[in-house]
Amino acid sequence: MYDTIHIFTGDIMTIRKNFLLDEETADHLKKIAKEANTTQTQVIRNMIEEKYQEVSVKEKLEAFNSIILMPPGSLVDKSIQSIKSEMQP
Repeated sequence: MYDTIHIFTGDIMTIRKNFLLDEETADHLKKIAKEANTTQTQVIRNMIEEKYQEVSVKEKLEAFNSIILMPPGSLVDKSIQSIKSEMQP
């Protein structure tokens, strides 16, 4: 059985996902959507996007911090390919 259905509406492709929520969580979602005057789908999209932004910032900070910790001059005379090969385990 498939848990993902691709739906094409004009130029936009949406993906239908089936989630199982307990009754209390489903009720909370319904109330949040009603309060925000939007759909339950939009509430979920917004919450996912907020969380994704947090994850994205964290990933960028980790990448930045890994560069900061490098000794001065460690990237001199190095190609992107050599740097990538050194990073791989």
